[in-house]
Amino acid sequence: MTLVWCLVLAFNGSAHAAHCKSWPAPGLNWSSCDKSRLMLAGANLEGANLFGADFSMTDLRESHLNFANFEKAKLVRASLAGANADNAAFTRIEAHRANFVAFSAQAVSFAGAELQRADFGRARLKKANFEKAELGRAKFVGAKLEDVRFTLANLSRADFSGASFAGSIELDQAILFLTRLEGVDISAATGLRQSQIDAACGDAATKLPRGISAPKSWPCMFD
Repeated sequence: MTLVWCLVLAFNGSAHAAHCKSWPAPGLNWSSCDKSRLMLAGANLEGANLFGADFSMTDLRESHLNFANFEKAKLVRASLAGANADNAAFTRIEAHRANFVAFSAQAVSFAGAELQRADFGRARLKKANFEKAELGRAKFVGAKLEDVRFTLANLSRADFSGASFAGSIELDQAILFLTRLEGVDISAATGLRQSQIDAACGDAATKLPRGISAPKSWPCMFD
């Protein structure tokens, strides 16, 4: 390896280390930085570049995340409870068991995200895109959802108990295996097929689109 190449690598390494040590601020660049296990509650990261950063087990409660880019970031067991994230990108994040309770966002994208067992309880989501997201056993208990897209999403065993929907609900080719829809009004859903509902769990209070009927297996029996 030549001396010039060694100097280039050293410079790039020091520059990367420097930008990862910066304090939370709007518009900062923490791309690919290790920000795991930190206390960042209330931080203002609006418009920040957080592409590929590791926020595993980090506390981001009540943080300001409007227009932030979390694409491909790691948020395993992170807490974003009460955070605001209008127009933020969470595309293809890894966020198993992440806490999004009372999370508020509009025009937010979770497309292709890994969100198994994530908790969106009491979240307020408007124009949220969950296309192709993995949401197995995710919780949306008491969430308010408006104009949401779950096309091709895996919602197996997800829980929408007490959730309310407004506007459009795109469920084309979504996997609804044992998805809990008791008492939920999804009459405005588009792309929904009878076979999807036959695999889901609802009850007499579940409202379905015209042409879709409740299966005889409802209500489901749970251990």
